[in-house]
Amino acid sequence: MDYKKAGVDISAGEEFVRLIKPQVRQTFTTQVMTDIGAFGGFFQPDFTSMTQPVLVSSIDGVGTKLKIAVELGKYDTVGSCLVNHCINDILVCGARPLFFLDYYACGKLKPEIAASVVTGMVNACRENGCALIGGETAEMPGIYEAEDFDLAGTIVGVVDKPNIVNGSRLEAGDVMIGLPSTGLHTNGYSLARKVFEGRMHEKVAGLDGSIGEELLKVHRSYLSVIQPLIGSPDLKGMSHITGGGLMGNTMRIVPDGLTLSVDWSSWPEPLIFDLIRREGSVPEEDMRRTFNLGLGLVMIVAKDRVDHIMGYLKSRQENAYIIGSVAKA
Repeated sequence: MDYKKAGVDISAGEEFVRLIKPQVRQTFTTQVMTDIGAFGGFFQPDFTSMTQPVLVSSIDGVGTKLKIAVELGKYDTVGSCLVNHCINDILVCGARPLFFLDYYACGKLKPEIAASVVTGMVNACRENGCALIGGETAEMPGIYEAEDFDLAGTIVGVVDKPNIVNGSRLEAGDVMIGLPSTGLHTNGYSLARKVFEGRMHEKVAGLDGSIGEELLKVHRSYLSVIQPLIGSPDLKGMSHITGGGLMGNTMRIVPDGLTLSVDWSSWPEPLIFDLIRREGSVPEEDMRRTFNLGLGLVMIVAKDRVDHIMGYLKSRQENAYIIGSVAKA
């Protein structure tokens, strides 16, 4: 008996690291001090342009979207979804990303598959100016089946304390502006997989590809659109629409005594959500609590600044919708 016969292949792990090193180095900024393979990732930040730098961190995964990646044999998007999800989580607090770390666990390590997942992470990190400075790869037979894997990521970013966005200035009459998602993003997949069980390769009129391909669309990052607004008094609150839906996530930043009034018909809902609703006979309450329904990020601004913000979004060729307002509870 040896370790490989027990189910853990150290050589496969070494091959995986060899495959990903050139990719990961492409994400390095001048602030990264160590190469992949060290016991810790060293990052020397430059906060000289800030008055009171505050570190903001988040950790998340992509849920059972991974099961669809396995079923379709397409692994290069879920890594991007992971990075972008984490970026959006700190972005709505006003923070920009500095560095990212990942955790990849599987039943049997296949270096080419794992490297494809990392390719997605590298692509998203490069697009968002975020360094992928380290990670952990765990081969755990007995915990995961041979084809299964799990994925989690940790992000660290920074915001100047005066620019923190937390909803504390919200008041009745403020207006909600929604930015479109690219589909389910990374939430609601257990329900979606149940509705479409055995149909991932099926093509449906109105979708760009198969049902599985639609469900694997990359969770978009809103950094490039939102970053220029950070520090503006116009931006009073933001929410990343993940598990819990629009109301559940946006109410997290609403002060006591206030609530949200949402016009659920004010934006175009992507077809995939209506397919889930109809073919799964899913109650509307569950749809609204489980999915983003076509909006991935919500901004809240003062009523007299709506035209200004909408003009900015239009200049960025960003579709945006006025979806409701803050009201007294």
